[in-house]
Amino acid sequence: MTKKIKYKRILLKISGEVLAGDTGKLFDPDIIFNISKQIKEVQKMGVSVGIVIGGGNIWRFRDFKNLKFLNRTKSDTLGMTATLMNSVVFSEALNSIGAKSVVYSAIPSVKMAKDYIIEKAGEDFDDGKIVLFAGGTGSPFFTTDSAAALRALEMKCDVLMKATKVDYVYDKDPMKFKNAKKFEKMSYEDIIKNELGVMDLTCASMLSGSGIPMLVFNLNKNGNIKKAVVGEKVGTIIT
Repeated sequence: MTKKIKYKRILLKISGEVLAGDTGKLFDPDIIFNISKQIKEVQKMGVSVGIVIGGGNIWRFRDFKNLKFLNRTKSDTLGMTATLMNSVVFSEALNSIGAKSVVYSAIPSVKMAKDYIIEKAGEDFDDGKIVLFAGGTGSPFFTTDSAAALRALEMKCDVLMKATKVDYVYDKDPMKFKNAKKFEKMSYEDIIKNELGVMDLTCASMLSGSGIPMLVFNLNKNGNIKKAVVGEKVGTIIT
């Protein structure tokens, strides 16, 4: 018996580091294809999928602070360009396995992506294409978490799913502290009050009161995306 879909319209936030895996290179094709197949599976179920990918495998402001001659605005623009590169690579992987996708960018890129226009992206979203939102918010000083929250709001998504390397949100890094406390349910107010690092505070503020929950889950476990969209118990739900 086919399980009923709980979230029919999702925004999936993937970190750029996930695409690199442990290869020491910018991209791990095995990981990219594995995630692509999982996304295709939920697309075939009738789920509308939007994706925001970070640029951390290529460029992040905090990783290049030693370049004193490069100001924050320029550095963040390079980071937004990195998200565009990741989105194009991931889109091509999706298309190669028959999962139709399209890339929209908040920064101009005539040859690689369509200019982001809410109505146009919404039409592709409604038509069942996987829509990748590149270029962050299009402005410096904002993280891709905030970009994901913004696109989830604009596309009227049922949930923002943040894919991570751990199973839940914890009060501290579970990789370093054995006594780290996990949370199965939280509120955005909890995130803001306790300044938990699962998302930036701008992202939490944007989603607080929006009615859009965030699900933080482990992307490294096969099948978790499908489990999440049908409402199985996966990760931490934040409302």
